[in-house]
Amino acid sequence: MPSRTLPPPPPPPHLRTWPDRQTLLADRGSALGELRRRHLGMHRLLLLWLYGVGGVIGWALLTQPIKFIDDKDPSVFLLAPVLAVAGLAALAPSVIGVVLGIRRDRRIRELTDAWLALDSHPASDARLRSPGLSLFWLLSSLALCALGLWASFAAAAYAEPGRETYTDVALGMGTGLILWLTGLLGAAKAAGHYRWALRKLGPSRTAPRAAHR
Repeated sequence: MPSRTLPPPPPPPHLRTWPDRQTLLADRGSALGELRRRHLGMHRLLLLWLYGVGGVIGWALLTQPIKFIDDKDPSVFLLAPVLAVAGLAALAPSVIGVVLGIRRDRRIRELTDAWLALDSHPASDARLRSPGLSLFWLLSSLALCALGLWASFAAAAYAEPGRETYTDVALGMGTGLILWLTGLLGAAKAAGHYRWALRKLGPSRTAPRAAHR
């Protein structure tokens, strides 16, 4: 299966050709396992953090022209456009990546629900809860939120006139905000998965069995 391609949705009822239930469950389990990995895999968390790093780098480049202005450096007219373009070049892919990631997660959820609706197999479906992974997503994201809040408040609270420039304050607060937003996205994803698991995989869940032919 190509690394960038999600499993296809289950075929419509009139095109289903599974010879028996065990074959259906095997295909269903394979698709659900792959969708679970694409949704909560460690590579997705690392990719989210990478977007956060890209956002911090982009913000740092965008704030540098303010420093040149504070220092009355004449090179600002030459360097400011270069730094602005470089900052946007680092920041834009992170924003686009986050937006595409949210859309991809929505598609993964739709596919997961479609495959779950085919049949019910509690023994294998329980793995979809992923309590360990979702807890790691939540705790690491909350830690990142705390780091971002500390960075933002520290930049503003400990700024000393004459020693801290507007660039330093803007850089610290902007960096903290980006870290906080990155952590918030991760925590929201973990909480959303937990709510989904309670709704779809609860003890009272029953799913209709598909008709085979």
